[in-house]
Amino acid sequence: AYYRREDNQSDWILVKGNIPVVLGTRGLAWGVGLHGKPPIFQSELKTEGDLKSPAGVFQLSAVFGYAALSQMNALKMPYIQIDQMTECIDDSQSIHYNRIRQRNRVKKVDWYSSERMADYGIYYKLGVIVDHNINPTIKKQGSCIFLHNWAGPNETMPGCTAMAPENMKAITFWLDQENKPIFIQLSRYLYRYLKVEWHLPKI
Repeated sequence: AYYRREDNQSDWILVKGNIPVVLGTRGLAWGVGLHGKPPIFQSELKTEGDLKSPAGVFQLSAVFGYAALSQMNALKMPYIQIDQMTECIDDSQSIHYNRIRQRNRVKKVDWYSSERMADYGIYYKLGVIVDHNINPTIKKQGSCIFLHNWAGPNETMPGCTAMAPENMKAITFWLDQENKPIFIQLSRYLYRYLKVEWHLPKI
Protein backbone atom coordinates (compact mmCIF):
# COMPACT_ATOMS: atom_id res chain seq x y z
CA ALA A 1 0.00 0.00 0.00
CA TYR A 2 1.07 3.58 -0.33
CA TYR A 3 0.09 6.58 1.75
CA ARG A 4 0.61 10.32 1.95
CA ARG A 5 0.32 12.94 4.65
CA GLU A 6 0.51 16.74 4.77
CA ASP A 7 3.25 16.95 7.42
CA ASN A 8 4.84 14.99 10.25
CA GLN A 9 1.89 15.66 12.56
CA SER A 10 -0.87 14.72 10.10
CA ASP A 11 -2.69 11.42 9.81
CA TRP A 12 -1.75 9.08 7.01
CA ILE A 13 -4.12 9.03 4.03
CA LEU A 14 -4.38 5.84 2.01
CA VAL A 15 -3.68 6.39 -1.70
CA LYS A 16 -3.78 2.78 -2.84
CA GLY A 17 -3.83 -0.47 -0.92
CA ASN A 18 -3.59 -4.20 -1.50
CA ILE A 19 -0.64 -4.23 -3.89
CA PRO A 20 0.80 -7.76 -4.10
CA VAL A 21 4.60 -7.91 -3.94
CA VAL A 22 7.28 -10.60 -3.77
CA LEU A 23 10.29 -10.39 -1.48
CA GLY A 24 13.60 -12.09 -0.94
CA THR A 25 13.65 -15.87 -1.18
CA ARG A 26 14.53 -16.14 2.53
CA GLY A 27 12.26 -13.35 3.77
CA LEU A 28 13.40 -10.19 5.58
CA ALA A 29 16.43 -9.13 7.61
CA TRP A 30 17.09 -5.80 9.34
CA GLY A 31 18.61 -3.33 6.92
CA VAL A 32 20.65 -0.13 7.09
CA GLY A 33 18.42 2.90 6.56
CA LEU A 34 16.74 5.80 8.34
CA HIS A 35 15.54 3.69 11.27
CA GLY A 36 18.61 3.02 13.41
CA LYS A 37 19.33 -0.11 15.40
CA PRO A 38 16.96 -3.10 15.35
CA PRO A 39 14.71 -4.04 18.25
CA ILE A 40 16.47 -6.22 20.79
CA PHE A 41 14.70 -9.37 19.57
CA GLN A 42 15.65 -8.77 15.91
CA SER A 43 18.99 -10.56 15.58
CA GLU A 44 19.17 -11.09 11.82
CA LEU A 45 20.90 -8.29 9.92
CA LYS A 46 20.88 -7.94 6.15
CA THR A 47 24.12 -9.19 4.56
CA GLU A 48 25.37 -9.48 1.01
CA GLY A 49 23.98 -12.51 -0.79
CA ASP A 50 21.65 -13.65 2.00
CA LEU A 51 18.60 -13.74 -0.32
CA LYS A 52 16.69 -11.50 2.10
CA SER A 53 14.99 -8.17 1.53
CA PRO A 54 15.82 -5.41 4.02
CA ALA A 55 13.40 -4.49 6.79
CA GLY A 56 13.22 -0.90 7.99
CA VAL A 57 12.67 2.62 6.69
CA PHE A 58 14.49 3.80 3.58
CA GLN A 59 14.56 6.88 1.40
CA LEU A 60 13.54 6.45 -2.24
CA SER A 61 16.05 8.52 -4.18
CA ALA A 62 15.65 7.92 -7.93
CA VAL A 63 13.90 6.01 -10.68
CA PHE A 64 15.69 3.91 -13.29
CA GLY A 65 14.59 2.24 -16.47
CA TYR A 66 15.22 1.43 -20.09
CA ALA A 67 13.13 4.28 -21.53
CA ALA A 68 14.73 7.49 -22.75
CA LEU A 69 14.41 10.53 -20.50
CA SER A 70 12.20 12.16 -23.14
CA GLN A 71 9.61 9.42 -22.48
CA MET A 72 9.55 10.16 -18.75
CA ASN A 73 8.30 13.76 -18.84
CA ALA A 74 5.66 13.20 -16.16
CA LEU A 75 8.23 11.85 -13.70
CA LYS A 76 8.80 13.86 -10.50
CA MET A 77 11.92 11.98 -9.44
CA PRO A 78 15.54 11.93 -10.65
CA TYR A 79 15.92 9.42 -13.48
CA ILE A 80 18.73 7.06 -14.52
CA GLN A 81 18.46 5.67 -18.03
CA ILE A 82 19.96 2.19 -18.19
CA ASP A 83 22.18 1.21 -21.09
CA GLN A 84 24.76 -1.51 -21.74
CA MET A 85 27.32 0.29 -19.56
CA THR A 86 25.09 0.64 -16.49
CA GLU A 87 26.14 -1.56 -13.59
CA CYS A 88 25.19 -1.83 -9.93
CA ILE A 89 28.27 -2.81 -7.97
CA ASP A 90 27.85 -5.69 -5.51
CA ASP A 91 31.57 -6.29 -4.91
CA SER A 92 31.99 -5.10 -1.31
CA GLN A 93 35.72 -4.47 -1.81
CA SER A 94 35.08 -1.87 -4.50
CA ILE A 95 35.05 1.85 -3.71
CA HIS A 96 31.84 1.88 -5.78
CA TYR A 97 30.11 -0.78 -3.65
CA ASN A 98 26.33 -0.41 -3.63
CA ARG A 99 26.33 2.32 -6.27
CA ILE A 100 25.09 2.45 -9.86
CA ARG A 101 27.92 3.36 -12.20
CA GLN A 102 28.58 3.70 -15.92
CA ARG A 103 31.51 1.37 -16.61
CA ASN A 104 32.88 3.67 -19.30
CA ARG A 105 32.81 6.74 -17.03
CA VAL A 106 34.81 5.61 -14.00
CA LYS A 107 38.54 6.25 -13.79
CA LYS A 108 39.26 2.68 -12.74
CA VAL A 109 37.04 -0.38 -12.76
CA ASP A 110 37.94 -1.96 -9.42
CA TRP A 111 35.06 -4.42 -9.08
CA TYR A 112 34.87 -8.11 -9.93
CA SER A 113 31.12 -8.50 -9.46
CA SER A 114 28.19 -6.36 -10.54
CA GLU A 115 24.69 -6.39 -11.93
CA ARG A 116 24.73 -5.42 -15.60
CA MET A 117 21.34 -3.80 -15.40
CA ALA A 118 20.52 -3.84 -19.10
CA ASP A 119 20.59 -7.66 -19.00
CA TYR A 120 17.73 -8.01 -16.49
CA GLY A 121 14.85 -7.83 -18.95
CA ILE A 122 11.45 -6.97 -17.55
CA TYR A 123 12.77 -6.78 -13.98
CA TYR A 124 14.75 -3.58 -14.55
CA LYS A 125 12.58 -2.13 -17.29
CA LEU A 126 11.34 0.20 -14.55
CA GLY A 127 12.33 0.51 -10.92
CA VAL A 128 13.06 2.73 -7.94
CA ILE A 129 16.29 2.89 -5.95
CA VAL A 130 15.86 2.02 -2.27
CA ASP A 131 18.55 3.78 -0.23
CA HIS A 132 19.55 0.75 1.79
CA ASN A 133 23.12 0.74 3.15
CA ILE A 134 23.85 4.12 1.59
CA ASN A 135 24.80 6.49 4.41
CA PRO A 136 26.93 4.98 5.74
CA THR A 137 27.76 2.22 3.27
CA ILE A 138 28.93 -0.79 5.25
CA LYS A 139 30.85 -3.56 3.53
CA LYS A 140 28.93 -6.81 3.02
CA GLN A 141 25.65 -5.45 4.43
CA GLY A 142 23.78 -5.63 1.14
CA SER A 143 23.68 -3.81 -2.16
CA CYS A 144 21.56 -3.02 -5.19
CA ILE A 145 18.20 -2.96 -3.41
CA PHE A 146 15.31 -1.77 -5.58
CA LEU A 147 11.60 -1.76 -6.11
CA HIS A 148 11.11 -3.19 -9.60
CA ASN A 149 8.89 -5.21 -11.91
CA TRP A 150 8.23 -8.88 -11.44
CA ALA A 151 7.88 -11.41 -14.24
CA GLY A 152 5.12 -13.16 -12.28
CA PRO A 153 3.65 -13.46 -8.77
CA ASN A 154 4.99 -16.94 -8.05
CA GLU A 155 8.69 -16.07 -7.93
CA THR A 156 10.97 -14.67 -5.24
CA MET A 157 13.82 -12.16 -5.41
CA PRO A 158 17.48 -12.22 -4.31
CA GLY A 159 16.80 -9.20 -2.07
CA CYS A 160 14.63 -6.64 -3.82
CA THR A 161 10.87 -6.06 -3.65
CA ALA A 162 9.02 -6.68 -6.92
CA MET A 163 5.49 -6.17 -8.16
CA ALA A 164 3.33 -6.24 -11.28
CA PRO A 165 4.56 -3.80 -13.95
CA GLU A 166 1.32 -1.79 -13.89
CA ASN A 167 1.67 -1.23 -10.14
CA MET A 168 5.33 -0.35 -10.49
CA LYS A 169 4.50 2.22 -13.13
CA ALA A 170 1.71 3.77 -11.03
CA ILE A 171 3.98 4.13 -8.00
CA THR A 172 6.87 5.47 -10.05
CA PHE A 173 4.86 8.33 -11.51
CA TRP A 174 3.14 9.06 -8.19
CA LEU A 175 6.41 9.54 -6.29
CA ASP A 176 7.55 13.15 -5.91
CA GLN A 177 11.08 14.06 -4.86
CA GLU A 178 9.82 17.22 -3.13
CA ASN A 179 7.76 15.09 -0.75
CA LYS A 180 10.83 13.11 0.37
CA PRO A 181 9.32 9.66 -0.26
CA ILE A 182 10.22 6.79 2.01
CA PHE A 183 9.73 3.04 1.84
CA ILE A 184 8.77 1.10 4.96
CA GLN A 185 9.07 -2.68 4.87
CA LEU A 186 8.43 -4.80 7.94
CA SER A 187 7.27 -8.23 8.94
CA ARG A 188 3.80 -8.35 10.49
CA TYR A 189 5.37 -8.87 13.93
CA LEU A 190 7.72 -5.90 13.54
CA TYR A 191 4.87 -3.73 12.31
CA ARG A 192 2.79 -4.50 15.38
CA TYR A 193 5.77 -3.83 17.65
CA LEU A 194 6.78 -0.53 16.02
CA LYS A 195 3.54 0.99 14.73
CA VAL A 196 3.01 3.31 17.72
CA GLU A 197 6.66 4.34 18.14
CA TRP A 198 7.08 4.98 14.43
CA HIS A 199 3.61 6.53 13.95
CA LEU A 200 2.84 4.06 11.18
CA PRO A 201 -0.48 4.06 9.31
CA LYS A 202 -3.12 1.54 10.31
CA ILE A 203 -3.34 -1.40 7.95
